[in-house]
Amino acid sequence: MKIINKKRRSFFSRMTEPVHFEDPADAFDDEVMMPAEKIASSKSIPTPHNDELEEDSAGMGQLPIDLHQTTSEFVLRAFVAGVRPDELSISISRDMVEIEGSRMEREQVSEEDFFSRELFWGSFSRVIQLPEEVDVENSAATAKDGLLTIVLPKLDKAKQTKLRVKAG
Repeated sequence: MKIINKKRRSFFSRMTEPVHFEDPADAFDDEVMMPAEKIASSKSIPTPHNDELEEDSAGMGQLPIDLHQTTSEFVLRAFVAGVRPDELSISISRDMVEIEGSRMEREQVSEEDFFSRELFWGSFSRVIQLPEEVDVENSAATAKDGLLTIVLPKLDKAKQTKLRVKAG
């Protein structure tokens, strides 16, 4: 019986040794990777992004909302901090709400003076499909402390009205 004496490598040496790929498709493409010198020399400002508004592919902000229901109404809430009520446009139909607005910077700061840039400035829009039809005429919107609240009464489909026929 032949005994093979293999020297066991340490965990660190196994983790740091180069990896050789048999299939060239498994290796990283060096042409796609940015050289470290170029990364170090470029001064990049983070892409505008925050939890309140996310920019969509057309460059317009997407307004996140909360929508919940009570027994008689839907309540829609959205943060619109920095937007005056007269800068908001709200359109309501029986099954949809559209909120549009614009948040403009009050002072101009040059790009090279920023260390961090996360707030969204510019136009935003959101169309919300409602789960049920609502009473458009009795809907109301209020804005307080940067929070927009829209109350949308549900339509009572069971409600019936009796009509009198007038003799003509």
